Amino acid sequence: MRPGPRNLITDIAGFRVGNASDPGLHSGVTVLTADRPFTAAVHVMGGAPGTRETDLLAPDRLVSAVDALVLSGGSAFGLDACSGVMAGLRAMGRGFAVGDQRVPIVPGAILFDLLNGGDKSWPARDCSPYAGLGRRALDKAVADFQLGSSGAGTGAMTGTLKGGLGSASAVLPSGITVGALVAVNALGQVTAGDGPWFLAAPFEEGTEFGGLGPAPALPPPAAPLPMKRMGEATTIAIVATDATLTKAEAHRVAVAAHDGMARAICPAHSLIDGDLVFAAASGARALADPLTDLFQIGHAAAVCLSRAIARAVYLASPAPGDLQPCWAARFGT
Repeated sequence: MRPGPRNLITDIAGFRVGNASDPGLHSGVTVLTADRPFTAAVHVMGGAPGTRETDLLAPDRLVSAVDALVLSGGSAFGLDACSGVMAGLRAMGRGFAVGDQRVPIVPGAILFDLLNGGDKSWPARDCSPYAGLGRRALDKAVADFQLGSSGAGTGAMTGTLKGGLGSASAVLPSGITVGALVAVNALGQVTAGDGPWFLAAPFEEGTEFGGLGPAPALPPPAAPLPMKRMGEATTIAIVATDATLTKAEAHRVAVAAHDGMARAICPAHSLIDGDLVFAAASGARALADPLTDLFQIGHAAAVCLSRAIARAVYLASPAPGDLQPCWAARFGT
């Protein structure tokens, strides 16, 4: 497989991504949407998830497609971002039809970035700023979007370095396209020991995150892994394809994609993280050989997610008030 032309999840035709960031808040929102409703599923492996509308994604639930997926900072306050996205979609006439009303279906997930140095002192009497950020992110949804310290990755951190927003894509020999989008705010770290080498290096395409290759030998740790406080973590991701999948098949792709998280972050899926993966399918391309195609889509989703995680940290940029160095500032490029 090879990367798509953008090396972004939007190499899947019809999908668009929007980012909105608040530098003072040190947080933001990322939205994946499409020209029409799409199949979606979710699989949660972290012990502290924060989600909205994810029960609807189970294979036995009534709603068969969603209008958008949301990744947000802000812990539980960030779930308000879905309301802003719903408002924008309703204004477009989008949503599940119930009589003469339409209800946009917008599942979402959050990460914890409330203690990252940003100003979180919005008045208690006011709604959180995340609904507005969600609406802005939807309005800005495009095919070419910014990675690194943007959207839901604006104030993200990892165990040792500043986190961020990442994406990657792959085109399979069958012609099916797979992509990943991730906000990396992990308890664990994405580099080997105290060095610059990414754990995802075996899967790198070209020099998309520096081209350093794997660590020549795993360096001995210089200090214990810095531990975030309880609940301060979470990596949230979306993997997507242009294949036609059922909700059950999309769920299996989400399950497989978690392997990519575990390969790129150490440790992953902890009790303190709320790690989860959404899977999305546009339905533009029928499966020629369902068993083989599903196997390859799941593998590609895991590989793309590993690469996207490394790109998120590699492309993070410094900002006033940061509590951690970004990769480029610490290791140079």
